[in-house]
Amino acid sequence: MPQDKNKKTGLDSKGRALLIAGLARDKQASGVAVLQMEGLTSFTDYFVICSGSSTTQVRTISDYIVETLKAKGIRPMGLEGVSNAKWVLIDFGDVVVHIFEEETRAFYELEKLWMDAPHLEAPSLSEDAQAEKEEE
Repeated sequence: MPQDKNKKTGLDSKGRALLIAGLARDKQASGVAVLQMEGLTSFTDYFVICSGSSTTQVRTISDYIVETLKAKGIRPMGLEGVSNAKWVLIDFGDVVVHIFEEETRAFYELEKLWMDAPHLEAPSLSEDAQAEKEEE
């Protein structure tokens, strides 16, 4: 996948992955991981993987990511698993987001499957949330 910048946001694939990781952290997702998939798979550049402590939190994280990116002009190509919220997959093309309920993540161990993928340092919060926190 090309690292073209999105015309509306000015973000490349890596920037979108890090933004999504920060958005997940905004909603208290745990175990946020960003895996660089370039060269390991032909279908995406990055995985963002995180967990919620309940299906309600998984849905909240998913909804927040989708709505925030839609507001920035980025729409998902696919969205699966929202109805049971044990594992929600959001496909943005160059970034695929996996939001797991904690027990489901432990069962599938997705990071072990892709252990050769380099891990990027995920931000603690999105830039918007950091700005809001600094204003308090």
